[in-house]
Amino acid sequence: GAAADALTLFEKFEQKLEQYEGDMKRAIVELAKEWRTDKILRHLDAMLVVMDKKHSFIIAGDGNVIEPDGPVISIGSGGGFAQSAATAFLQSTKYSAKQVVEKSLKIAADLCIYTNDTITVLEIP
Repeated sequence: GAAADALTLFEKFEQKLEQYEGDMKRAIVELAKEWRTDKILRHLDAMLVVMDKKHSFIIAGDGNVIEPDGPVISIGSGGGFAQSAATAFLQSTKYSAKQVVEKSLKIAADLCIYTNDTITVLEIP
């Protein structure tokens, strides 16, 4: 399903990142080009969020690259719920980024039948 497709795309992204010596924007653009033109990749049903400390991108299932305007990014079935909750927490609390993510995903899991509350949060140092 979509999770296996996303892992395939992530591996492709890592290859592009190595090929372009850490230039994330270039790696994303080249991955999107390949995604649109490759017979197998263009049928993958997945989205990929890629970020570093300065930039965030969503690579959509049709090969489009989106650079979100705001500080919160979400994808997946409960993404809208999680994004709404995270935006509210950021505007009205002093929670850490990790706390915002955990609490927002918990809310999404409570509201969306396709989202579970078993999560792992990895922080960028």
